[in-house]
Amino acid sequence: QVQLVESGGGMVQPGGSLRLSCSGSGFIFGLHNINWFRQAPGKERELVASAPALVGLPATYSDSVKGRFIVSRENAKNAAYLQMNNLISEDTGVYFCNAHRINGQSDYWGQGIQVTVSS
Repeated sequence: QVQLVESGGGMVQPGGSLRLSCSGSGFIFGLHNINWFRQAPGKERELVASAPALVGLPATYSDSVKGRFIVSRENAKNAAYLQMNNLISEDTGVYFCNAHRINGQSDYWGQGIQVTVSS
């Protein structure tokens, strides 16, 4: 059974940090690009960061989070992370972990986790 589970969300003040984790099971984690999406209230889901499956390819970020967020992965643990620093109110939303196989044959989603940035 395929599972992708996010953890680490919550509420934080502007300027604070959070670290999201994504744990996968039931599929070959190392063959999947790991993407982090977020969806703010009333807005479309947007891709914020990607950790490629292929070793040596750089992580990529949306302009809105570049320089503040860091994506990483530990294939041996079937885990990926999104370190979010210097959070702002616009970062509020539901964050989703997505695993997309490099040949396009499989695509999995977590259930999402809430991140709220508020004073």
